Amino acid sequence: MPKRLALLAALAAVGDAAADTAQRPTVGFYRWQEDWSALADPQVPRELGDELKYIPLSGDDPKRYLSLGLTLRERYESNDAPSFGVNGTKSRSYLLHRLELHADAHLTDATRIFIQVENALAPGLKQPGPADANKLDLRLAFLDTSGEIGDGLWKFRIGRQEMAFDLQRFVSVRDGPNVRQAYDAIWGAYEIAEWRFTGFVSQPVQYRNESPFDDTSDRHLHYDGLRAQRKLFGNDELALTYSMFREDDAHFPSASGDERRRNWDLHYTGSAHGFDWDLEGMRQYGNIGSKTIRAWALGSLAGYTFSQTRWTPRVGLQIDAASGDRNPADNRLGTFNPLFPNGYYVTLSGYTGYTNFIHVKPSLTLFPAPKLKILTALGMLWRQTTRDAIYMQPDRPLPGSVGEPGKRSATYVQFRADWTLTRSFALALEADHYDVAESIRHIGGHDSNYLGVEMRWGW
Repeated sequence: MPKRLALLAALAAVGDAAADTAQRPTVGFYRWQEDWSALADPQVPRELGDELKYIPLSGDDPKRYLSLGLTLRERYESNDAPSFGVNGTKSRSYLLHRLELHADAHLTDATRIFIQVENALAPGLKQPGPADANKLDLRLAFLDTSGEIGDGLWKFRIGRQEMAFDLQRFVSVRDGPNVRQAYDAIWGAYEIAEWRFTGFVSQPVQYRNESPFDDTSDRHLHYDGLRAQRKLFGNDELALTYSMFREDDAHFPSASGDERRRNWDLHYTGSAHGFDWDLEGMRQYGNIGSKTIRAWALGSLAGYTFSQTRWTPRVGLQIDAASGDRNPADNRLGTFNPLFPNGYYVTLSGYTGYTNFIHVKPSLTLFPAPKLKILTALGMLWRQTTRDAIYMQPDRPLPGSVGEPGKRSATYVQFRADWTLTRSFALALEADHYDVAESIRHIGGHDSNYLGVEMRWGW
């Protein structure tokens, strides 16, 4: 394994000795957002493989080109144990392998087609779930175009695509697990001055691992919405989102049936004088079977960065809460549905879901080197109500936890390091230890540890 990492690091570093230029693109988190037309300029330093990163489709227009690429992510995980060992769940160690290949065809300056296929495997995992393995399937395939209307810019995208809002608390690409979330959607936006308006209708992709190209989406799961964003005071932004979540035959500990949720989400983010903040609240209305839905969630993440101090320390505080069902016997469901949450938001271990919980997490982030970030944190977790379950990521109830006395569920410590070695090669490590409360021990759970070591290479 060390030899393999060394080889990949060497390949990734080819050309990095050449002078960096602002024109040259960087391999990004969203590969479809990259623009490799800079390679039409012969003055841009060349690297290994650039002949395939920029293939001209027209001798007259440098914006018409085809770009090929890949992303490789390998992560070793040791998990002790999923669901805190309740019901005899044993510790396990395994590898998560993800390989994505893409083609990005820019047909004109404003229109292109992007296609990406994925191979995701979980060697060593006996019963991989739909977020763990996907042998071979179409991950993204969309056409997008843009143009001007008056003083504004409109954008339109149709096909299998990614959607993520803000910190991805509730709508994400789910990069933490092995299989990222995509949406078969029609998406449009209009930007003018300080405003941005977005609308979309989508069928979230449902993942299978039985045969190649068997992922699907259908009318039984929908997510549609409208969103307005406004820039305030320089870097600050306020966003309001109305969305509709529909799932047939949904199940919660105290309710089941066709789920229809209307979601109002208000988000505010900004920074000033060393302080940064991100605040979000969501209110949910609707029904599931014969029950009405009334649920809510709050999220906040704020900090202060000592920019003139060695290692640029940032002291942070994260406070989150989400409602549970206070009375399982009545005609109202109070359990919050986190929709499509980001697995990174609490910890990568997946021991905690954004449902029926209260979360307080002070943290310290350091930058010992320009491309090295280290985070240490202490997290404290409670249930919002003991009448509802303790939930795992994303919203899986812990068996036997409904009605168990004791609001506190766990305390954890987290250590994470992210090291970007080159423009295309990065390493990460996360270690979490959960000290569970009596409410979990009473149903057969125990303290648990998580270790994840990750390598990511993009070309």
